[in-house]
Amino acid sequence: MKLRIRGSSLRVRVGRTELAEFLRTGRIQDTIHFASAPYAKLTYVLQISAADVTETHVRYWNREVTVVLAASHALQWSKDSSVGVYTQVPLGTGEILDITVEKDFACIDGSNSDQEDTFTNPNAGSACQQADFCA
Repeated sequence: MKLRIRGSSLRVRVGRTELAEFLRTGRIQDTIHFASAPYAKLTYVLQISAADVTETHVRYWNREVTVVLAASHALQWSKDSSVGVYTQVPLGTGEILDITVEKDFACIDGSNSDQEDTFTNPNAGSACQQADFCA
C-alpha cells in the first residue's frame, strides 16, 4: 500500500494482493518508522466501514490515520473496471480533505521498479499522459 500526502489531499494506492486481503478481512495497514523510538511512527490504514455507514471518512488517533471506505464504495471499487474512490471530507474548520483510494497501476513509461503487484494500466499501449497513473 502506498500513501501520498500533498497539501490537503491524501491518496492511498493498493496492489492486487492488498486489495484481495482488504476485501477478505476488511482492513489493511502499513507503518513507517521515522526513528528508533517506538512512538516515532505513522500507521496508515484502509478499512471497510460498518454496514450502516454510507460516507467515506478519515480518522486520526494515536499516530494512526485510517481511511474508512463505505462498504458500498469498497464493493464498487473492487470491480475490475473501477479505478478508485474519490471524495472530499469536510474538516469542520471550513477546510476540505481530498481523499483518493486507487488501484496501483503499472507504469507504462518503461520503468520496472515496484511493478510486481500492480494492476494492468488501462492506458497501456499509449504514452503516459496521466502522471497520476505513473506516480
